Amino acid sequence: MAGAEGSVRIAELVATLSYAADLGLGQPMEHCLRQTVIALRLADLAGAADTEREATYYLGLLMNAYCHADAAEQAQWFGDDISFKGDSYEMLAMNTVQTAAFILSRLGTHGSALDRVKRLAAFPVTGKRTVESWLTTHATLGSEFAARIGLSPAAVAALRQAYEQWDGKGVPMHLSRTDISLPSRCVQLAGPIEVMARRHGVPAAAETARKHSGSLFDPRLADLFVRQADEVLSGVDTTDWTTVLDAEPRLSRRVSGTELDEVLEAMADLVDLKSPYHAGHSRGVANLAAEAARLAGLPDADRTRLYRAGLLHDLGRLGVSNTIWDKRGPLTAVERDRVDLHPYLTGKMLLGIAAIAPSRTIAERHHERLDGSGYPRGLTAASLTAADRILAAADAYHAMTEPRPHREPRTGDDAAAELRSEVRAGRLDADACEAVLRAAGHRATARREGPAGLTGREVEVLTLLARGRPNKQIARELGVTPKTVSNHVEHVYTKLGVSSRAAATLFATRHGLVGSFEPDPVRRR
Repeated sequence: MAGAEGSVRIAELVATLSYAADLGLGQPMEHCLRQTVIALRLADLAGAADTEREATYYLGLLMNAYCHADAAEQAQWFGDDISFKGDSYEMLAMNTVQTAAFILSRLGTHGSALDRVKRLAAFPVTGKRTVESWLTTHATLGSEFAARIGLSPAAVAALRQAYEQWDGKGVPMHLSRTDISLPSRCVQLAGPIEVMARRHGVPAAAETARKHSGSLFDPRLADLFVRQADEVLSGVDTTDWTTVLDAEPRLSRRVSGTELDEVLEAMADLVDLKSPYHAGHSRGVANLAAEAARLAGLPDADRTRLYRAGLLHDLGRLGVSNTIWDKRGPLTAVERDRVDLHPYLTGKMLLGIAAIAPSRTIAERHHERLDGSGYPRGLTAASLTAADRILAAADAYHAMTEPRPHREPRTGDDAAAELRSEVRAGRLDADACEAVLRAAGHRATARREGPAGLTGREVEVLTLLARGRPNKQIARELGVTPKTVSNHVEHVYTKLGVSSRAAATLFATRHGLVGSFEPDPVRRR
């Protein structure tokens, strides 16, 4: 869409994603900002060239941007995926026995007794390989995202190497020593240092560097840090958004108009990987809201802001565990409060990007209701604009027509009836809902001719796979054997050139195979 708002620095968008990574890692917001400053200081001590400093900067902000891509699988193994990742930093200070006890305790905290027994039996056999596959996915998707938004080849390579180790036991390429780029080695050390120093003090951070020197970390960098720890960490706790943006190593690249939309679409796809139940949700809501705005006669500038708000509205989902998003039963009061917080987190994450402030405001309000019963701020009709009302209606309708852990997707007619019921109850705006329902007449999420040479059956398998269905369930739904499904999945992965469910889901999202409302191109002109 044409740009109704000003140009945005790529560094601002990447820094926003660093907040998303903080939430997914169970760390306070600005952990990745501080990590980036530490990594840059280490790079300077090591004599980094300009291209290496630039790559260090972007890797520091983006290293963990896809850490939620397999959050559903993480939650199946370890329970609360966010708290597990947050607590896992403490393993750096543990001995082997303590590490094993920590892992076993997390494997045994959730599910039925039979589920716990199965996990405890399976983890010694498949656990290491499973965790390595997650890290490989994070590195692969992160490097692809960096290339997609136009970062330098050095930054793309550093992201690809984000989880390598000095001793060659990392992934995905098992590189060792100086075959690993300096930016990767700097950030690999900087992240744990930031956490340990914040939680336990500078001596604990120095001990972590010493303990893992020559295994996880470059021994030269570890030694440089230990000898100058106070200098490296000086003032890091006051690092903020402005500090990091000012530290960008080169003249900032900016995007606007269609180019900005493409970056925001990539960010939306990233967020929707959080849960299989939300695959393609943000693109779908954005397209539906923009089309509804056109039908309602809103100006082009408002349509653009609304489209971008739709892409961004669920960034805050990353701050809520998949044990909540993927829960099959009713939520507790505490879980409900966590869910209600996610629009606020969306607004907080986007607060520093002045150029898209109108879209941020609309995005933050997508769960507000006319009668004040919505969240997070309990706004009423007097405060809600036409764009706010359309996004609320589009999000509600789209969510109803998607699967959720506690229900199957509702039909369009059922969703329409429910939307009009909300109008009668005084919660949603009548004009906004009617515009959304008119737009929804062009919904097209069940295409059966696939891109990349996929057959109709392979598209069916891919869409179910993207929704997190295991092979046995896909087989039941399609009336075929699990072995047949396994063969289809293998063919799909081969044709798409991917090796994980998360990467296949991204492909399905970008090609409108899951969740994505696609307006009729003739009607849209």
